[in-house]
Amino acid sequence: MAGILAWFWNERFWLPHNVTWADLQSTEEAAFPQAEDLYLAFPLAFCIFMIRLLFERFIAKPCALGLKVQANGPQKAQPNAILEKVFTAITKHPDEKRLEGLSKQLDWDVRSIQRWFRQRRNQEKPSTLTKFCESMWRFTFYLYIFTYGVRFLKKTPWLWNTRQCWNGYPYQPLMPDLHYYYIVELSFYWSLMFSQFIDIKRKDFGIMFTHHIVTVTLITFSYVTNLTRVGTLTLCLHDAADVVLEAAKMANYCKCQKLSDLLFLTFAIVFIVSRLGIYPLWILNTTLFELYEALGNFPALWVFNVLLVILQILHCFWSYLIIKAAYKAVSKGKVAKDDRSDIESSSDEEETVPRSKTLHSTITTNGTSGANGTNGYLTGGTCSEEH
Repeated sequence: MAGILAWFWNERFWLPHNVTWADLQSTEEAAFPQAEDLYLAFPLAFCIFMIRLLFERFIAKPCALGLKVQANGPQKAQPNAILEKVFTAITKHPDEKRLEGLSKQLDWDVRSIQRWFRQRRNQEKPSTLTKFCESMWRFTFYLYIFTYGVRFLKKTPWLWNTRQCWNGYPYQPLMPDLHYYYIVELSFYWSLMFSQFIDIKRKDFGIMFTHHIVTVTLITFSYVTNLTRVGTLTLCLHDAADVVLEAAKMANYCKCQKLSDLLFLTFAIVFIVSRLGIYPLWILNTTLFELYEALGNFPALWVFNVLLVILQILHCFWSYLIIKAAYKAVSKGKVAKDDRSDIESSSDEEETVPRSKTLHSTITTNGTSGANGTNGYLTGGTCSEEH
């Protein structure tokens, strides 16, 4: 076991040339990031999850009821043992042949059986009240952590000059505010990693899961290697769009359509500018070029940049979907329904819903922060951060 640990923590991989782990041990004069500090994120993630439950129950829910958010879920299908057995044991989406067989067996018309299966699928959807509470929690956290990040970063020299991220690296003392910022962000994303299995299921679950893994890995990796200065820039940049996203979702659940559409378009602008503009020109530029100029090359640097590039690929994918939704908003004079977010993978549209009353700008986060955001984002479409 000791040999495996020694191989894993090989200094030639993690650190620049002529730097050892002994050089980065905390002393009375200066504290440096230590790998064991990250263990604190696990109990704190559990605490954040418990705080979320209390927040949704005693703060978000009363606010939702006060804003007349719909508390009832979708209409329940009438009990039927035969159809229920097919639904639970065979398929939730019966084909035409099976529908005809059930029609003869039950002496129901096919249309009624299709309606039953649709209602039964929608029965598993969470109520608007539940979705509002989840969004309000994420909005509150993102607003808090983004505000904290801005207040912290505006006092730092690397906000205005990214070359300062590498001044004195890796012998950059760990400031208490930075340590707090990192651990809280990491704990939040760990809580999302586990809670997403019980949260509202969305069509891009796999993509968001990948996003959360990359985010947690980046935060952990940058902390261990003391790349925390550029890490704080990345975290704060990703949290900006998530605040607007969750606000747009809450407006949508409250049926404030004009406000929801305005916030959605604002989110689209903030997301695209920050993720396709500022992120590559500011973050990737300093990690790919300025860091190399300052320190040369070492293996951990390439792993770090690969993770950042993967994040950029996710940004491009989500941006395409956001632009698609924004185009439909402009062409139709209203925000198109978001294919990314709040429609669960098992849900269906209710039939015969007038087009003028269909749900618009249904948006989500993780996203993230990831961040993030982040935590989840949009996929504009005609048909669900969080990003």
